[in-house]
Amino acid sequence: MPSQFRLPRLSATALSIALAAALQALPAAAVEPFVLKDIRVEGLQRTDAGTVFAALPFRVGDTYNDEKGAAALRALFATGLFKDVRLDVEDGIVVVIVDERSVIANIDFVGLKEFDKDALVKSLKDFGIGEGQPFDKALADRAEQELKRQYLTRSLYGAEVVTTVTPQERNRVNVTFTITEGAPASIRDIRIVGNRVFSESTLKGLFDLNDGGWLNWYTKADRYSRAKLNADLETLRAYYLNRGYLEFNVDSTQVAISPDKRDIAITINVTEGQPYTVTAVRLEGDYLGKDEDFKTLVAIKPGEPYRAEAVADTTRAFTERFGTFGFAFAKVESRPEIDRATGRVVVVLNAEPQRRVYVRRINVAGNSRTRDEVIRREFRQFESSWYDARKIKLSRDRVDRLGYFSEVNVETAEVPGTQDQVDLTVTIKEKPTGNLLLGAGFSSADRLSLTASIKQENVFGSGNYLGLEVNTSRSQRTVVLSTIDPYFTVDGVSRAFDVFYRTVRPLNSQGEEYKLVTPGFAVRFGVPFSEFDTVFFGIGYERTEIKGTQALPNNYFLYRELFGSVSSSVPLTIGWTRDERDSALVPTLGKLQRVNFDWGLIGDTRYLRTNLQYQQYIPFGRRFTLGLNAELGLGRGLGGRPYPIFKNFYGGGLGTVRAFDQGSLGPVDVTGAYMGGAKRLNLNAELYLPIPGTGNDRTLRWFTYLDAGNVWGDGEKITAESLRASAGLGLSWISPVGPLKLSYGTPIRKRPEDRIQRLQFQIGTAF
Repeated sequence: MPSQFRLPRLSATALSIALAAALQALPAAAVEPFVLKDIRVEGLQRTDAGTVFAALPFRVGDTYNDEKGAAALRALFATGLFKDVRLDVEDGIVVVIVDERSVIANIDFVGLKEFDKDALVKSLKDFGIGEGQPFDKALADRAEQELKRQYLTRSLYGAEVVTTVTPQERNRVNVTFTITEGAPASIRDIRIVGNRVFSESTLKGLFDLNDGGWLNWYTKADRYSRAKLNADLETLRAYYLNRGYLEFNVDSTQVAISPDKRDIAITINVTEGQPYTVTAVRLEGDYLGKDEDFKTLVAIKPGEPYRAEAVADTTRAFTERFGTFGFAFAKVESRPEIDRATGRVVVVLNAEPQRRVYVRRINVAGNSRTRDEVIRREFRQFESSWYDARKIKLSRDRVDRLGYFSEVNVETAEVPGTQDQVDLTVTIKEKPTGNLLLGAGFSSADRLSLTASIKQENVFGSGNYLGLEVNTSRSQRTVVLSTIDPYFTVDGVSRAFDVFYRTVRPLNSQGEEYKLVTPGFAVRFGVPFSEFDTVFFGIGYERTEIKGTQALPNNYFLYRELFGSVSSSVPLTIGWTRDERDSALVPTLGKLQRVNFDWGLIGDTRYLRTNLQYQQYIPFGRRFTLGLNAELGLGRGLGGRPYPIFKNFYGGGLGTVRAFDQGSLGPVDVTGAYMGGAKRLNLNAELYLPIPGTGNDRTLRWFTYLDAGNVWGDGEKITAESLRASAGLGLSWISPVGPLKLSYGTPIRKRPEDRIQRLQFQIGTAF
């Protein structure tokens, strides 16, 4: 007599439990074991029959029983392809009857503005909701809730998401998420309760979140986020702990939202406690017999208020020092011994080195385009060597400085079954390194200019650079083809090729009828002598022609009469750079030093051109930075020949002395043209300050500046009396098209003949 059973439409897990219970509770429906003669499948529309047969735990000729039937049902439901499965047994034949799930044909969003559609489609696919995948109502409900949660992170508390499933032919469905985003909720009030030592305005000024910044339209700092609030609370806690308030505590936070879900009020309750002064620092534990060495790393100063930052710096320095000896898992803990009666504390540092390990293998993950060798050649920690935390950190920083990745992380994992081995995994997240730019620009010096460039910093994942740039500004028109191989040799020697064609029109008051045309090429090599020092040397060829006769400055006329209109040279280049800045775009700490010599020994010109530069960045707290810059340029003729006039330095404007017209400093020809000179000195100081309402965003800052400098001709002396100076303020923005700097200043030391230009701006200017 045939026996059959049907299970309700449950999830796979619930189904398994219900099935097992049913088989035990209904022995009357059990089937006597028999030998299978045949297996048939019914109800398939899209799924291949082989998928069903592969999931079954029995084959023709096997002995069938109830346990195998239950296992078959569990396996088929686990595929996620079916919403109902039934087994019919009759005369030694098992018929598998399935009801397939609908397949998602299309996913669409209606009313989506806040998020990128492609990003949402990708994230929904992780939930199992994607085109070509079986449709599951439970998963669709989870996806809907996840979309709502994403909107909550953007302070869109009134957002509504409705899922619509539309059946299509051939058992397919279209899934549409209809979204009503609504207006974002804004923080209207932030209150801090319980503070007595520091004012509420001072403490709120530490936060990235705010309740009314005038730049919130740009920073969105009034958009509530739990993650941002937690970060601000940690900032608040660190502020107190770094000022001696060891027992400071955030008791509670209340976040209230208005009934219309438009306004948010945040109340933070704190207990400050009393301030503590450090009286002593005591080391306990095992310091490998190098106690005196570790004591030099202690940043905690007895007699000063307790500073959690100094304690953290000390424990981190201890851990890193243990790491340099191969102790990757050293534990260093700080324990304050508090005397509340006197307000004193003794900081105890306890160290357990654990065991020494070496690196078995270094793995690279996350790179789909960049070759492994591009990453591995930056590593200073080697496989089969003792673990060295200092080298690992240096390696991570070197990979990060390549500029090809948005994230670089190094994780350490113990090797199973061993006590003295670890594996390192370098996980990177690649970012686009190609740049195609077509557009127009405008600067106060060059007026309208057209630009076009194609740049690829990581060609074919090789780590090489290839670029083509075209500039059509008024004063300088350039076509440059460049390529750089940062690892021309395995030792890290770089090689760069430049092929260029420049047309320069020096700024003057008479006209622009003359110009300097310079085609040429150059090759340079960079030899790293340390992690921060690089020596450059190279050779090139330049052919400069003075074209035009009308409004030709007298100095150019005389030079052409003496040496001809065409001058060829083969300059040799020697330079040295030490870069210890924490960032190339927005530095806040460190210094940069450069020395460069251009030596024209072969050709029609004989000269030596020297450039010296020194930059220093000094942080004041977390949000203020003082930048200092000094540059000295010197040129002189060799072999009895004058210094080539087309190699002159120019001064005035952004990058030199602001508030003076671009290129207007220095000697003036009898025709009124600005000729530049063989000597130049620039002294610059900038104090960077955050724009109110932007929090700790360093990409948009304003600054005050003080500039001094001038340009002198060959034979003139550099004197303090001849210096020009200016002061003013400006705006610095790391825009999508490059660093933008705008300044407004006034000369504080000038001469009547100087040309003044108070407002100046340019894209691509550093200092």
